[in-house]
Amino acid sequence: MQAAVLRKRIWGWFFFDWASQPYHTLLVTFVFGPYFAAVATQHFMEAGLPEQAADARAQSLWSLGLTVSGLVVGLSAPVLGALADAAGRRMPWIIVFSALCILGSGSLWWVMPDGSNLAFAIIAFGIGFIGVEFALIFTNAQLPSLGPTRDIGKISGSGFAFGYLGGLISLIIMLAFFVEDESGTTFIGLAPAFGLDPELREGTRFVGPLAATWFAVFMIPYFLWVREERALRKRAPVFETLRHLLETLRKLPKRPSLASFLGGSMLYRDGLNGLYAFGGTYAVLVLNWEITRVGIFGIVGVISAAAMSWIGGGLDRRFGPKPVIAFCIAALVVVCFTIMSVRLDSIFGLNVVTFCGSPGTICQELPHIVFMTCGALIGGFGGILQAASRTLMVRHADPDTATEAFGLYGLAGRATSFLAPLLIGIVTALSGSVALGVTPIIALFAAGAVLLKWTDPNGDRAER
Repeated sequence: MQAAVLRKRIWGWFFFDWASQPYHTLLVTFVFGPYFAAVATQHFMEAGLPEQAADARAQSLWSLGLTVSGLVVGLSAPVLGALADAAGRRMPWIIVFSALCILGSGSLWWVMPDGSNLAFAIIAFGIGFIGVEFALIFTNAQLPSLGPTRDIGKISGSGFAFGYLGGLISLIIMLAFFVEDESGTTFIGLAPAFGLDPELREGTRFVGPLAATWFAVFMIPYFLWVREERALRKRAPVFETLRHLLETLRKLPKRPSLASFLGGSMLYRDGLNGLYAFGGTYAVLVLNWEITRVGIFGIVGVISAAAMSWIGGGLDRRFGPKPVIAFCIAALVVVCFTIMSVRLDSIFGLNVVTFCGSPGTICQELPHIVFMTCGALIGGFGGILQAASRTLMVRHADPDTATEAFGLYGLAGRATSFLAPLLIGIVTALSGSVALGVTPIIALFAAGAVLLKWTDPNGDRAER
């Protein structure tokens, strides 16, 4: 009976990933992000800016929104985690932040295609982003209670795989029934569902309400099957808990394994978030893709992420999270170099005719095929990287203060969230090349990998 209850609890926990993944898949990367970039670029061009300057302004505005919301999450996460541990409960916090996610994402329906309310778009997106990221911190803190240490990697990887599957299905629904192309029809040739007006981009704008509804519906199994652990219900004085948090931060230099992991993951996760946040907009600006094609790119990436996250969970269980993380970082650096080389007429500086022998349709499509392949690898290795990182954090976390620990993990993931957008913007402006803007991501991956040298693959809980 106890085993059956635990299995149900694990599946309920999986459903948070299923419910929340569309926020990242649909809004951050493959639908709303590219839609915002296209709308903002057109708005700035109509205001008199040349196309290249308009592209840069649009990218800068999107970067600003991601940076501010990321900083709010990062700087607040450890304190909120400590307060939750003090209160002895996590569920009320998850409910509140779930409501913020639904409110913010649902509000994106009112982001108009004429670019008249770009500030509102950034604020609404930020509210939803803050909600889903805070909820993630509290649900991540439940991971240590879902099984023995040897099984945590598999559970974490399976959760990511299940979440990516939800992201895939939601993306297919958007492309098949809502997102309109230049002809006013969806990817499968239908008019947008529910009589939505393609002239007003209502099909694409429906991505916000769809993500909100998806989250609300699929959080139901989570709330039904995941119960607060009784041990958590012990209350502690708030000031004592905050003092404990400050003491933890003060003692970080005395925990070199945890400090190096938090520092390394801070950098390589920032690089990964940069790839996610700018992948779709990069394809729009460099390869002139429509949002429907970006959506197909997303389907390929999410399928790869779901499959490889599940496989990665098995590798994590067999080899441990640290070697898996190192391999994924190396693979993503190679992918970044490949992305930098892709142009409409060349790859690695060589004309596409060099690769396919003669001009024709295949040659014209080769850069797009290469970029699609890179998308699949980003999705796959990125999914494994996130799942293995979550496992390695568990190996450093005290179960009694797990929310505080994952608050620090959230801080590490967001404290430098401005770096990738800022550096991408600076390098793009100095070089005049959107493609060269990828180089800071490579530097972030490399620096993160170097810091992992001092991370104990088994964590440091046994040393304390």
